[in-house]
Amino acid sequence: MSINVVTLVGRVGGDPEMKYFDSGKVKCRLTLAVRRRSSKTDEPDWFELEIWGKTAEIAGNYVKRGSLIGIKGALKFDSWSDRNTGTNRTKPIINVEQLDLLGSKGDNKGGMDDYNSDNF
Repeated sequence: MSINVVTLVGRVGGDPEMKYFDSGKVKCRLTLAVRRRSSKTDEPDWFELEIWGKTAEIAGNYVKRGSLIGIKGALKFDSWSDRNTGTNRTKPIINVEQLDLLGSKGDNKGGMDDYNSDNF
């Protein structure tokens, strides 16, 4: 048995980047800043998030830079070949399955609370 579950709470680093495909699918990309509990540093850890489907549309409508959100998802790695050097590259991405809009209603333009892509 193996488990790949990531749960994070943090602030969104920029406005959502939405992509609409001819097939009708929707993808949203976000960055999330999460403070690590440590007395040595005050720098956040940054995570790249990928959200699909109805949950992506919700993120596009209600999430903005600075919004406090919680996510639950799985870690995956995107890989590609660098165009300039030909070197194989990889980047960790959190594939979001559940999005929770946290904070005040004003922070989230309406404060809709809990969206799980399994429900749509």
